[in-house]
Amino acid sequence: MRTIVVCSGGLDSVSLAHRMAAEEQLIGLVSFDYGQRHRKELDFAAKCAARLAVPHHIIDIAAIGGHLSGSALTDNVDVPDGHYAEETMKATVVPNRNAIMLAIAFGLAAAQKADAVAVAVHGGDHFIYPDCRPGFIDAFQHMQNEALDGYASVRLLAPYVDVPKAAIVADGAKHATPFAETWSCYKGGSLHCGRCGTCVERREAFHLAGISDPTEYEDRDFWKAAVSQYSAAEVR
Repeated sequence: MRTIVVCSGGLDSVSLAHRMAAEEQLIGLVSFDYGQRHRKELDFAAKCAARLAVPHHIIDIAAIGGHLSGSALTDNVDVPDGHYAEETMKATVVPNRNAIMLAIAFGLAAAQKADAVAVAVHGGDHFIYPDCRPGFIDAFQHMQNEALDGYASVRLLAPYVDVPKAAIVADGAKHATPFAETWSCYKGGSLHCGRCGTCVERREAFHLAGISDPTEYEDRDFWKAAVSQYSAAEVR
C-alpha cells in the first residue's frame, strides 16, 4: 500500500517508518509543528525522511496548538518527572492532538492518492492518552470512511496499538532503526533528561526488550526508582 507515516521524530514513529519502508510502499512522512515547546524532534523526523529517501511534510498548526493551553508540552507548565502512571503525567496531554493531526494526514493522503496513513500509538500510551486507545483508532477509521466516501479510501494503520513499547524497540531493531537518531525527551535539552515520563518509558523499554540503549541521558538511572513504584494499567 502507498503509505504516509505520521512521524514526530520519536522512537516509536521512526521505528514505524522503517517498518513501513520494509513492508509497504512508503511515499512520505508528515510531521506537525503544533506549538510544542521545542522543535528538536522535528529535526529527527527530517533525518528519518532523508535516510529513507522520501518526502517530508511539516505541517504548521502552531496557531491551533496555541489555543490548546494547559499542557506541559505547549504551555508554560513544568514537565513532570516520573512514570506515566503518575497523576502528574496528565499535564502532558494535549487535548485532541491525535484527532487533529490524523484528520490533516488523511486529507493529505487522499490528495496524494495514498492507500494508508500509519501512526505509532501503542499500548503503553493507553493509560494516559485517550486518543491513543484502540477505541479511538476504530472510531477514527469509521469517521474517515464517511468523510471520504466516494472520493478516497484510506486505511489507518496502527500496528503497535496493542503492544507495549518494548515490543516497538524489538520491532525497530528488526528493521534496523537507528535508535540514536530518534528523540523522545519532552524537555528538549542537549541530552535526553532521563527523568520525564517519555524518557523513563524509553529507558524501561530497552531494558525489557533486552536491547542495548544507545541513548545518552543526563540521569541514566532515575528510571529504576520510577518504574519500581508504578504499574500502569491499560485502558481500552
